[in-house]
Amino acid sequence: MPELPEVETVRRGAEPHLVGRRLRALELRRDDLRWPMPKMALQALIGRCCTAVRRRSKYLLVDFDGPKAPIALIHLGMTGRVIVEPISKRAARPEYRKHEHWRMDFGDRLVRFIDPRRFGALDVAEQDTFTEHPRIKDLGQEPLEPEFDGPFLHRITRNRKVAIKQLVMNGNLLVGVGNIYASESCWYAQIRPRRAAKSLTKSEANALAQAIRNVLTAAIKAGGTSFRDYVGVSEDAGYFARELKVYERKDQPCPRCKTPIKHATQQGRSTYWCPHCQH
Repeated sequence: MPELPEVETVRRGAEPHLVGRRLRALELRRDDLRWPMPKMALQALIGRCCTAVRRRSKYLLVDFDGPKAPIALIHLGMTGRVIVEPISKRAARPEYRKHEHWRMDFGDRLVRFIDPRRFGALDVAEQDTFTEHPRIKDLGQEPLEPEFDGPFLHRITRNRKVAIKQLVMNGNLLVGVGNIYASESCWYAQIRPRRAAKSLTKSEANALAQAIRNVLTAAIKAGGTSFRDYVGVSEDAGYFARELKVYERKDQPCPRCKTPIKHATQQGRSTYWCPHCQH
């Protein structure tokens, strides 16, 4: 599933193509994806100019001008792809691809959403009430913002018996740290991912918070992690998989101490760690 680095990569790729361009048409090929799509609110975006492309957690936010300054919320789900295709304003629009469910036509840019499993989402919020939108209001702290640090992480681990890896993946507490990045961050911080969250010391919380920030930043720089479905807006793959230290490296030597990497399943998710240098 695309996580924060992948969505941020899509945001950065889409921003220069969309900002300043006016939405000329919007076509929906179905009534819903993961949730129903609000047809009237979406059609009301036509004729408005894109003013910004932002991100909140794993949501791509496309801001428009005009009354109430509406925001299109796009979620990639498990297999969604947002493709931005340069195209002549007068050229015939290309045929729909397999699993292409909607498209936004910005004149000389065509935004296409392709999602084989249909777990993605397209919704609309208004600027004044955005933080109360049901898809947004319960989201946790952004890990790349200044408010996320060791003291914050230590504070939210108090009295929590859940494994530390599960805690940092809890989107109501901390957003965008998916399975891959949680395992990698724990490795860098030398913390065993199945430890109880409440057992973290202040120094360990500092180390893990910094590891999370570093791993996410490096993943964004590499364009995200492409294993199966994820690609950027130009359909280019992310290359962070080349830098992974433990994820999907069961029985391979730990890059730090050469001990074979262990694997276990936590709540249906694969977890990887070094049994020697992670404590």
